[in-house]
Amino acid sequence: MTALRPRAVLPTHEVLNMPPPMGDQDLWGDDAALRDAVAREGADWAAEGIAAFGREVGLAETFEKADEANRRPPELHAFDRNGMRIDQVRYHPAYHELMALAVRNGVAGFAWTHAGPGSQVGHMALTYLFSQAEGGVMCSMAMTYSAIPTLRMSPPAADEWIPRVLSAEYDGRDVPVRDKSGATVGMFMTEKQGGSDVRTNTMRAEPCAGAWRLHGHKFFCSAPMSDAFLTLAYTDAGLSCFLVPRWRPDGERNGLFLQRLKDKLGNRSNASAEIEFVDCHGELVGEEGRGVRTIIEMVQGNRLYCCVSSAALMRQALVRALHHARNRSVFQRRLADQPAMRNVLADLALEAEAALVLGMRIARAVDEAEADPAAAALARIDTATGKYWNCRRAPGMVFEALECLGGPGYVEDGPLARMYREAPLNSIWEGAGNVICLDVLRAMDRDGATVPAVLDELDAVRGGNTLLDRACDVLREDIARPDDLEWRARDLTERLALVLQGALLVRHAPDAVGDAFCASRLGPARAGAYGTLPAGTDAAAILERACAPAA
Repeated sequence: MTALRPRAVLPTHEVLNMPPPMGDQDLWGDDAALRDAVAREGADWAAEGIAAFGREVGLAETFEKADEANRRPPELHAFDRNGMRIDQVRYHPAYHELMALAVRNGVAGFAWTHAGPGSQVGHMALTYLFSQAEGGVMCSMAMTYSAIPTLRMSPPAADEWIPRVLSAEYDGRDVPVRDKSGATVGMFMTEKQGGSDVRTNTMRAEPCAGAWRLHGHKFFCSAPMSDAFLTLAYTDAGLSCFLVPRWRPDGERNGLFLQRLKDKLGNRSNASAEIEFVDCHGELVGEEGRGVRTIIEMVQGNRLYCCVSSAALMRQALVRALHHARNRSVFQRRLADQPAMRNVLADLALEAEAALVLGMRIARAVDEAEADPAAAALARIDTATGKYWNCRRAPGMVFEALECLGGPGYVEDGPLARMYREAPLNSIWEGAGNVICLDVLRAMDRDGATVPAVLDELDAVRGGNTLLDRACDVLREDIARPDDLEWRARDLTERLALVLQGALLVRHAPDAVGDAFCASRLGPARAGAYGTLPAGTDAAAILERACAPAA
């Protein structure tokens, strides 16, 4: 909490040349790139509500709650005071307040309660706004959002659970879902021996009185106080998908035994557990033996969340760096006016906008996928591409923003240290780098539609920038080469992401932004570090576009 009238005159010195507290932010009103993307990608009809949410999430109070929830992480209470098993995780009140804020504003269900053109774009705009303040809550929001397509594969489960999941009320009590005003859903897939290779899972499911009983373990189970979980287990027909509620239909606790909570690097407000399933009630979702195909839509939804949430971290890191540089002087000039620092800040602004426009373009492809085969193909390949690249870039960019503050960025008084610990998570969640890049290759080969869809998207911008045209031609040739594809998987995915970002910026952003992005990312002397934009870059226009709050 910001202290009232702190003393600047101390016994040995006067406090000078220190930036003021950030205070409240308008996360929508200060972000021209976001406003443009929402309008361009089809969600302008939702702009008023998104804007209001951006002001609420941007309050200093929201960021303070996020800090509080992360400083006091959840605790496992496996037993009550009498030694009876309860398997509860207890969170700091700030976490529940943030969950209520997110649920009330549709961060878990907007795309489904506002079904129609632009609904996914609007949903990802809400995701982008909330993720700037807090990442732990977003884990639960992401899984709840992405569970809907999978739940729809089982009409009984859909009828029972979807109305609860789409409720605008958050109910954090540990009681049977029938007694709650709203519900959240998680997803547990990985086991100790296999990780991403879920085919090596050992958990079994046996039919029992019209339902199933599950027995086994899951190794990384985030949001374990969710009201139900989608998970994978083997039946005689093969790996299958099951919905497992926290409470059995008879009102007793289900056979979910929390073994321990993970002591994680970041994302500390959110609990992640190891769980054993013992005689655990579950309901089959989708076709028996087709569990991976059934749950893959949930995986795709989570990957889109990761892509956009990483863009949000980059945006907020940029905002913090700009605030500091505009309010601190070195060698008789503001940091923000010094050429070396302007180069760094402008480079960070390019990265942040490129990440945002890619995420929002993917959201539109998801919106249009059902009716448009080309959009469906783009959604398949671009979701994996954007997830890989945005998540890969976020840690380095947050580090660079942190360094702009120097020592103050490295301490826990401000949010950048927390954001720096948070940044690697999205890259690990729902498939680390190699897994995602191999999925990009699979998308290219799946039905022959994805590569033409991507190339058509790039061809629409041909002639807008010579460096972009050349990079697209080289990429086209390299994709067509059949040799060593797995060896080249990361290189192809990275260059695909960069040309997609470049095409979007050249087509939709001011010339200064698109040209500088292509010159620094697609030119012959591609830079590896931030702050190496070429001479002649219009840093003033780029930083004006960034539009972070000024003192």
